[in-house]
Amino acid sequence: METGFVAALGGWRSQEGPLARSLAAAVREAVVDGRLPAGTGLPSERELARALGISRGTVVTALALLRDDGWLHTRHGSGSVVRLPARLTERTTPWSLDRGGAGDADLDLTLAVTAAPHEAYLAALARAAERSAPLLVDSGVATAGLPRLRELLADRCTREGLATRPEQILVTSGAQAALTLLLDHLHTDRRAPVAVESPTYPGALALLHARRARLLSVPVTTRTGWDIERFEAAVRRRRPQLAYLIPDFHNPTGAHMDAATRRRTAELADRHGVTLLVDETMRDLDLRPQPGTEPPLSGPRVIRIGSASKTLWSGLRVGWIRASEDLVRQLRRNPLQGQLSPPPLEQLIAAELYGDALEALLADRRERLRVQRDHLAGLLAGTGWTYTVPDGGLSLWVRLGDRTTATRLAAEVARRGLAVTPGPLFAADRTTLTHHLRLPFTATPEVLTRAVDILRESGS
Repeated sequence: METGFVAALGGWRSQEGPLARSLAAAVREAVVDGRLPAGTGLPSERELARALGISRGTVVTALALLRDDGWLHTRHGSGSVVRLPARLTERTTPWSLDRGGAGDADLDLTLAVTAAPHEAYLAALARAAERSAPLLVDSGVATAGLPRLRELLADRCTREGLATRPEQILVTSGAQAALTLLLDHLHTDRRAPVAVESPTYPGALALLHARRARLLSVPVTTRTGWDIERFEAAVRRRRPQLAYLIPDFHNPTGAHMDAATRRRTAELADRHGVTLLVDETMRDLDLRPQPGTEPPLSGPRVIRIGSASKTLWSGLRVGWIRASEDLVRQLRRNPLQGQLSPPPLEQLIAAELYGDALEALLADRRERLRVQRDHLAGLLAGTGWTYTVPDGGLSLWVRLGDRTTATRLAAEVARRGLAVTPGPLFAADRTTLTHHLRLPFTATPEVLTRAVDILRESGS
């Protein structure tokens, strides 16, 4: 705990002023940024002083400042934990969780989605219609998915290094449908928290909040990615049964989990009995000049979720679950499965697109996204905002200056016809990450230029 707490404070000594005030300010900033999730326990005063190389008196003064301002709660005999002051959690105008975008905005950058590959999609639609005749004499009742599509998806998993049979694939109407079905089946103990990254995908948070799940936040940053020691410490302390992770070009940070961390994460899950729900919707959006060969996060307690929505088109509502044959059989008996299964024609179209033409489609998509990503990064140069250009995914995770909150900036640019998503929407508590903004690079360079002009003018 001591090492993780100190690491979250970063270069706190570089701040001006007395050491105690600098330390208190660093703790506050770490909580707001999500590097120290609310509820994180503090080391003892003696341990903290030793780790930071300062006097115990300085630590006592800093903790008193935090306690007086509502950032620290101390219970006799139980130590201290960081928290958010009540004034920050009492929100009178919460941001909408509507995932349909901002229809009344001239420029909408709230959705990290791409347009369909027009010609390829129309060609796939025509071929699917031609091949649909045998389906019309069938009952049309939902199954685990069309055999051809399950074969193609299983083959892709196998070629990535994870031997998979079609019987281990269950086709759903998108990744959120897959997560909905899995949560309904696996989230049976409401007392046990669900571990999530901070930040993470708002759609997943919306599903978990709707189930009134208790959430355990584990920080992910563009700079350091996943801190496996802190993750294990949180698992030991809170004992979650489920964890939702995005290891491939994480949404929204773009972080990519290395092979060693994947192995350690799978081992941790196996050792502590945590089932990992691994969202791989961004996995094919590798924008490196030579796409990497990192293996998928896999293991006995890993369930993989995939989707065509980010790779091809969000209007193609086809996703899937890769799990054991036994779990797939159980999920098929769940009453929700029929409601969360895509229509046969959608699956036929997906099978056409996931056939021989897929690699060419992906190569074209990646090249377009590289151009748009680099264009957006260039537009932000000189703003004073910080970000890491990601190796993949669909967005930049931007940290604004300390004097600008994302919620205030989002409200300002909305009055000028630009819709953007502020950081709190990506936080489990919906309140932290106040200095962050997600900016997708899925729009054309012209649209991105207009959007950044508005952001620069409003944020200066």
